[in-house]
Amino acid sequence: MKLGARILKTGIAIVLALYLSELLNLPAPMLSGIAAIFAIQPTIYRSYQSVLEQVQGNLIGAIVAVTFVLLFGNDIFIIGLAVMIVITINIQLKMENTIILSIVTVIAIMETQTGDFLEFAFIRCSSVLLGILSSFLVNLVFLPPKYETKLYNGITATTEDTLKWIRISTRHASDQMLLKKDINRLKEDLLKIEQTYSMFKEEREYFKKNNLAKSRKLVVYRQMLITTKKAFETLKRIHKFENEINHLPENFQRKLLQHLDYLSHMHEQLLLQHIEKIKSISHLEEWSGEDYLSQQELLTLFFEQHYKLDAVHDDEEHVSTRIVPLISAIMEYGEQLDHLEKLIVSFQSFHKGVNEVSVEEENA
Repeated sequence: MKLGARILKTGIAIVLALYLSELLNLPAPMLSGIAAIFAIQPTIYRSYQSVLEQVQGNLIGAIVAVTFVLLFGNDIFIIGLAVMIVITINIQLKMENTIILSIVTVIAIMETQTGDFLEFAFIRCSSVLLGILSSFLVNLVFLPPKYETKLYNGITATTEDTLKWIRISTRHASDQMLLKKDINRLKEDLLKIEQTYSMFKEEREYFKKNNLAKSRKLVVYRQMLITTKKAFETLKRIHKFENEINHLPENFQRKLLQHLDYLSHMHEQLLLQHIEKIKSISHLEEWSGEDYLSQQELLTLFFEQHYKLDAVHDDEEHVSTRIVPLISAIMEYGEQLDHLEKLIVSFQSFHKGVNEVSVEEENA
């Protein structure tokens, strides 16, 4: 089993909550330990939001519990009624995430007690608050998440797998069953990257001067994700229309293969340029050779091919008609790559060196 950061932070938060409870001589350290579980979140921003919600939920539970004990006592049926009231209040305030902690607070305060009740209730409420604050402190100090690194690595890994399959498929060397299985896996990977992007987007900068760089960086990463999705869509259509591609004229197949190789290589180079491993992708023109066709030239060649076949096969749907979705996907992929290049160049002209540090940091 992999010991993730969240598992480790949960354990540390519980230990810290129990330790502080004993240090402050609180009579129910167990409550602090239980409360610490609810405030652990994957990002510091979510942790901050969670702390505010959990504190409110704790106070709602405490107020309802104290009110019910003072008015009706702490009979087990009264406790059940208080719990229902607390749940209703949390739902009305759209604070469903705090329901469990509110219930814990109600039961902790309304159980049988000795001595002054209000003092007892205050101590129990404080124990829960201590657990919440312990979790927030752990989220803030221990193992702060590096979602930019995780996001870049996720995009890079998924892109590499996608481009590998594009190269294999266009050379008719793919195992169809294995490719189909990998397409499903890549789809799941893209969903995970979307989640990581959302978490990275939630991270807040401590200094205002970094806000502009973060905003521009978000735009670049969003475009990276869009471009990888276009590459994935291209792969799916290559897989779907493999038989039709095989029946195209050899010259057009060769041009199509060369164009896809160029786009794949450009995609890889842009990912390296983003972390400043290379300066630019201007050398790609030399790499592609004189026979390389631009987006417009490829589209023109496709229509020429289409009209030639149309003249021969007047009354039937020919191969070129069926692969229109594939050509469309390739064109969109190329357009998104061009847009990604512009964003990366623009970002680095204003914030040179930012990505190299943050991305390499975790791998060191």
